[in-house]
Amino acid sequence: MAYITAVAPRRRSLLLRAVYWMGRRRMRQVTGRSLKRTPEQIGIMAHAPILLFGYGMLEQAMASRPRVDAHLRSLAELKAAALIGCEFCLDIGSPAARMSGISDDQLRELHRYSDSDYFDERECLVLDLTVAMSHTPPHVEPGLIEALREHFDERQLVELTALIALENLRSRFNAAFGIGPTGYSEGSFCASAERAATQL
Repeated sequence: MAYITAVAPRRRSLLLRAVYWMGRRRMRQVTGRSLKRTPEQIGIMAHAPILLFGYGMLEQAMASRPRVDAHLRSLAELKAAALIGCEFCLDIGSPAARMSGISDDQLRELHRYSDSDYFDERECLVLDLTVAMSHTPPHVEPGLIEALREHFDERQLVELTALIALENLRSRFNAAFGIGPTGYSEGSFCASAERAATQL
């Protein structure tokens, strides 16, 4: 149960109800499942409607015409969520990862990707960037960016980095308010939380 309550249905404006509907629709698109309820973080963020609308526009921009492969985007999001320990993001991210082509073996070995045979060089580099950006403080070596440039152009690097930063925003917001899983991974394997290093 979250630490604060969502905006009550009777207080939702027509515009806010439209945002709720779009949030449920997006979750269904991402996971292939419909839980017929609005994600809790949308209801909590609705206490600050301007922030909610701005956040919704950011999410929409990130989803529009991506240049990075869907499975790499999913890996990055899931790894960031695992490092931060966001139960909601792991719950929704695991079925989304499967839909993008990530195997259960990759989900199981995500915590040890650098020693696993289930990840190729490009996937490992994306996960290395995710780990480096999700440290507190973040620490990305120039050599890592150069290695990534062998596989991605500048636009893709910006997209990937922004996506990882956005997942850090999502996961930290949800963790701060105690927003937990809601059943998107029910009946299937779900990636688990890890402990991110607090310093290098």
